[in-house]
Amino acid sequence: MPASRWYPAITAAFATSLVISNIIAVKLITFGPLTLPAAVIIFPVAYIFGDILTEVYGYSRARRAIWIGFSCNLIAVIAIWLAGLLPAAPFWTANTYDTVEEAQQAYDAILGFAPRLLVASFLAYLVGEFLNSYVMARMKIWTEGKLLWARTIASTLFAQFADSFIFVTLAFAGIMAAADLVEVILSQWLVKSAYEIIATPLTYWIVNSLKRVEKLDVYDRTTDFNPFKVRVDDPGSE
Repeated sequence: MPASRWYPAITAAFATSLVISNIIAVKLITFGPLTLPAAVIIFPVAYIFGDILTEVYGYSRARRAIWIGFSCNLIAVIAIWLAGLLPAAPFWTANTYDTVEEAQQAYDAILGFAPRLLVASFLAYLVGEFLNSYVMARMKIWTEGKLLWARTIASTLFAQFADSFIFVTLAFAGIMAAADLVEVILSQWLVKSAYEIIATPLTYWIVNSLKRVEKLDVYDRTTDFNPFKVRVDDPGSE
C-alpha cells in the first residue's frame, strides 16, 4: 500500500483522544438523569477515528493505530505513576494547598490509577476497538461499500456495548450492586452510541474527503483479521 498523506495525523488524533480520555475519566459528571465519567465527552471520538481509519485505510492500518494508541496510553500511565513516586519539592503546594502532603494527595487522587481500573480500561479498549474495526471491515464487504451510516452505527453498537460491559464489570463487580452495574453499563452504552449517531454527518464528510485526497478506498477481502499480527496487509483498494 502506498504512503498515505493523512494516516499519521488521523492516528495521532486517535491516540490523543484515548490518552485524554484516560486522564479525565476520574471525574464523574451528571448528564441529565445519568452519572457518567467525564471521558464520555471525548472517548467516543476514538471510535469515530477508528471508523474512519478502517473505512479509508483498511483493517490492517486500523489495527496498527489501535496498538499505537494502546502504547501511548501505557506510556502516559507509567509516566504519571513514576511522577507520583518522585519526592516532591518542599515548597511545592500547587499554590492551593497548605502542605506538600495535601498537594501530593490531590495529585494521586486525580492522576493516580488503581490497578483494577487500569486492567479493566485497557482490556475494554482493546476488545472494543478491535471489534469496532472488524465489524466495519466485514460490513463494508457485505454491503459492497454502501450504507456507511449503517456500518458506523452497527459497529459502534456492538463495540461500545462490549467496551462498557467489560470495563464496568471488571472495575466495579463486587463493589456495586448488580442492578447498578446494569444501569451504568446501559447508560454508558446508550450515550456513547448516541454520540456516534449524531456525529455521522461529520464522519461522512471526513471519510469522503480522505478518500478523494488519498485516492484510497480499502476493501479487506483478503485481510488477516488476527489482532496480534504485526505486518500490514495490502488488500488493495477499489
